[in-house]
Amino acid sequence: MYLARFSYDVAPANRQRAIEFIRREVAAAREKGLTAKLLVPITRGQNGAALQFELELTSLDQLDQFRQRGVSSGEETGNWMHAFSEILLAPPIVELLRLDSAG
Repeated sequence: MYLARFSYDVAPANRQRAIEFIRREVAAAREKGLTAKLLVPITRGQNGAALQFELELTSLDQLDQFRQRGVSSGEETGNWMHAFSEILLAPPIVELLRLDSAG
């Protein structure tokens, strides 16, 4: 099992709009049978992300599939990503983690 975590940096004035973009992404993931969460940090370290999105995956191939057609069609996903990128202060940071199954 894998976890993909996307960290987004947005200005406080754009925070609610960014939450709406990420909620749409969470809904799209859930429609595809994936477990997804919007994380809103209560505290923020220096250079910490304003918002995060987590996606549970059984294979890394699912990440590519979701990123290409996550929101709906490939074209709609591209439009969504373009609109979201207009309010980001920096490109998203993407972390891929493998969940330890031993414990």
